[in-house]
Amino acid sequence: MASETREIGQTFIFNQLPNKKFKFLEDPCISELLMKWSMLGRISIQAFNFDQMFQSYMKDDFTLKFFQDPCVKNNLRVLDTSGVWKPLDREVIRVEVELVPCTKVSLDIFDPIFSNGIVHPSGHIAKCYHEVHPDFDELRMMLLEEVSENYHVVSPCDRQEFLFRLFKHLVLGGELCQYEDVISPYIETAKTIYKELVSVQKDSETKEISVVSTILKVSAYDVYGLCYPSGRDSEQTFAYLCIDPFKRHVYVLYHCFGIVTVTALLRQRDFSYQIRFLPLKGT
Repeated sequence: MASETREIGQTFIFNQLPNKKFKFLEDPCISELLMKWSMLGRISIQAFNFDQMFQSYMKDDFTLKFFQDPCVKNNLRVLDTSGVWKPLDREVIRVEVELVPCTKVSLDIFDPIFSNGIVHPSGHIAKCYHEVHPDFDELRMMLLEEVSENYHVVSPCDRQEFLFRLFKHLVLGGELCQYEDVISPYIETAKTIYKELVSVQKDSETKEISVVSTILKVSAYDVYGLCYPSGRDSEQTFAYLCIDPFKRHVYVLYHCFGIVTVTALLRQRDFSYQIRFLPLKGT
């Protein structure tokens, strides 16, 4: 009992890992997609390490200590209302923490999408009629509309999985999102991000692979209210802590919806220009 008390009340010390690189952020093809989906310039990933043992039941204490740590306050980036990246630099007094299921080691979670008319055999996403959004398709209907006949093709449990959440975030994108006609860019990008954020291990006897990371969806509050993540109140404004208990690393995945950076806006306009005029080359 005494050791359990020490674990719950233990003090974590965090250090930034500025040299940690995430390959998908340096991949020009993925950067182009994030730009098209209006997420480039609004999404970030940062890496920190910590000095104590972590188990999932410590999630609330761990998260509060994370946001209160001096290194985190000075280095964790957040978009302010003017669209400028700045350190968090807030005195966090309260956190909300959701333990996100993370068990998938294959892409079979997406199989129902291919077998219910949401996607054609060619991989093209089926179009549909929507009273409010005339450009809606069956994929976004399945993700957003509970009245859709396809809403329940993905089970409630699988909808909560971190891999599926990443996929949904990419499909919905940012404010100026240009949607895909085919599904493969969404799935492949979600898979790439997932593989970099989530750690797995193989059982030496059964050879089965299992996820060892703990994923937490988090919000932090100071005396004035919500301070992290910033942006419009939307499920597309999110922050996840991806914790590897063996390496003692925590990766912070952050996206801000509703705040447009100048750089992101210029990139988005430039990309829209390319989309509009690129097909005319050679004519």
